[in-house]
Amino acid sequence: MKIGVIQAASQIEKNSLLYRCTLDAVKQYDYEVINFGCFENEAFSYSYVEIAVAISFLPSSGAVDFVVTGCSSGQGMMLACNSMPGDLCGLAVRAQDAFLFGRINDGNAISIPLDNGFGWDGEENLKSILKELLRGPFGSGYPAREAERKRKGTLLMKKLNSMTKKTLFRYIASLIRN
Repeated sequence: MKIGVIQAASQIEKNSLLYRCTLDAVKQYDYEVINFGCFENEAFSYSYVEIAVAISFLPSSGAVDFVVTGCSSGQGMMLACNSMPGDLCGLAVRAQDAFLFGRINDGNAISIPLDNGFGWDGEENLKSILKELLRGPFGSGYPAREAERKRKGTLLMKKLNSMTKKTLFRYIASLIRN
């Protein structure tokens, strides 16, 4: 699996931590992690909405399979990503959220709050979130007795998502025209 790391400029100082914790969470797997920024020395400052547009290109182009992202609360990034074609982004405030999102919702991005509630144990919580998210097969369903029903629900959600949104290229073309 290829995993991209990118976050909004509002949390630019957390990029190296987010990248390092993602690398740590996958060290026992044969996963590749690519850091897309935002970096502290960049000349431009990108909002969570602009980053969500960039995120939509990553899985749709095949550059990565999954994106780890975030903003101050995690909410804005999750909402912005979910407004983009092909994106299915969850919000993980704690490890349990991440585990359930990966097993049940089988998305291609996770948004993590990188400021709100990021207290003295923020780094440990971040590590736990990433460890639980990336430790097992996505889309396997959970709990086991409900796995098949959960997988069917996820497939229906993904079908609805694709039916109600333009393709990424149509979306970008309409942005350019306006």
